[in-house]
Amino acid sequence: MPVIHPTLVIRPAEPVDAPAWRELYRQYGEFYQTPVDDDVLDRIWNWLLDTGHSLNAILAIAPDNTMVGLAHYRAFPETLLGRDAGFLDDLFVLPAQRGKGVGRSLIHGVAKIAKTQGWPFVRWITADDNASARRLYDELAVKTRWVTYDMKPTE
Repeated sequence: MPVIHPTLVIRPAEPVDAPAWRELYRQYGEFYQTPVDDDVLDRIWNWLLDTGHSLNAILAIAPDNTMVGLAHYRAFPETLLGRDAGFLDDLFVLPAQRGKGVGRSLIHGVAKIAKTQGWPFVRWITADDNASARRLYDELAVKTRWVTYDMKPTE
């Protein structure tokens, strides 16, 4: 198993990170062909800094103090176990930094948080055609048999 990136700092988001985080998250939206406007960026950033909100972030900071990746995660109730588990909502690494252990380091960072929280597992989804990310995920986790559906609200 490849080594986790040795020179990165993986740490929680701080208020000073807002400009770099905004740029990274905007690129994440572009990757999934979902433009993210300033209102959405403001709302998500406020969630991340609000200790009362369930969404949290850890960031990958390179030795030159550049933000090169992000991971957003939260607890979710796992009803069959009667306890919370972890959910990795977003994982993004700058294209120039991919394949260098940044994503792996962020996932391990979330796994460490899961251990401190007592979560039995961390779950996430990805696009079926996201082959490079899926190669990493297949190394680190077990692909489940569950299929995900989205439904629009109705009256």
